[in-house]
Amino acid sequence: MGFGMRINFVDVIMDDSLKPMVLGENSIGYSFDIRLSYYRGLYLSCIETFELKVDGEVIESQDITFSVNGKTFAIDFLGECASEFWGLTKPARIEVLKDGGLEPGEHQIDLTLMLRIPYMPIPVGDGLRYMPLDSCGSKKLKIQEVRA
Repeated sequence: MGFGMRINFVDVIMDDSLKPMVLGENSIGYSFDIRLSYYRGLYLSCIETFELKVDGEVIESQDITFSVNGKTFAIDFLGECASEFWGLTKPARIEVLKDGGLEPGEHQIDLTLMLRIPYMPIPVGDGLRYMPLDSCGSKKLKIQEVRA
């Protein structure tokens, strides 16, 4: 049986953060902000699982970027970002490429965000694991109509 620590200090998905991404007159996707629901920041390399569903549709990792500290990272390479610290008070911007973006109105966002706590080793057999941190979130957010 698995377990993970969950500390609900804040909602992971930030209210009123869903925005269209527009290039010229074309909607190319959308973005929203997330934050850690924990008592301290962590390095991006501590992100074990990052999965996103919007309105029940699984979003492919190659269509998602993660931005923090003025830098943008591909989801598949977060595990290599051992020197990039995600501070507790700094929201991360998630951008999703989707031709045509989202229709105006409410959309269900479901984020699976599992991290490991590098300073909490757990002995397992002859090795070590690290305490998993559940920073998942779900929320309905409203997106406004794109104005050209």
